[in-house]
Amino acid sequence: MELWLRTDEHEEAVSALEMVAEAGTSISSDSYRWKWVIISAHNALQGFMVLALRHGNGLLALKDKIATQWLKAYREGGKYPVEKIDTFLNLYKKIKSERMLCYEHSKIFEASDDHDRSVKELNQIRNKFIHFVPKSWRLELTGLPEICLHCLVIIQFLGWESGNILFRDNQQERARAALFEAKKVLFVLQSKYEEEAANQANAADPHSAALISGG
Repeated sequence: MELWLRTDEHEEAVSALEMVAEAGTSISSDSYRWKWVIISAHNALQGFMVLALRHGNGLLALKDKIATQWLKAYREGGKYPVEKIDTFLNLYKKIKSERMLCYEHSKIFEASDDHDRSVKELNQIRNKFIHFVPKSWRLELTGLPEICLHCLVIIQFLGWESGNILFRDNQQERARAALFEAKKVLFVLQSKYEEEAANQANAADPHSAALISGG
């Protein structure tokens, strides 16, 4: 039996993506699994943003003030600051900026309004789960597959199109398999939710249902 858990920035990103797929497969029988899909998707996207901004020394993934202090300590001597990862939304801003251009073949993520909205909503929902206060809360599920699918598009870009991430060992194969499985699960859920929402709408307004069916 292993007595140590070993991880690094690559394993954090890939394992979180695998958890999105794993938790997603149980949603049909247990909708509460959405909590773990949301948290894992957030963690996976953060992990891939960190990898894409790593650029050898990892400073771009830190808060700007801390990165500046670290460079000053490195150049002039003195005490190094405590390293703290930048906020989720700031990391997202960075991958959409020229800070991504570390190598000759590096690319900036060109976000659509859908990407921006989904990243913001994913962050908000994840924070509500992580910092859950005593209350009764109902979360509508119909839009969650789309939010996660948009975020998986960003992960796919960062992992295989940005030119900034070099996978280790079998991590690329694991990440590809997890991405494929997560997308498949989410597309199925999206279709089921849309169908159920349409059925409920028709049940609530039978006259509209009759018109749609030609009755």
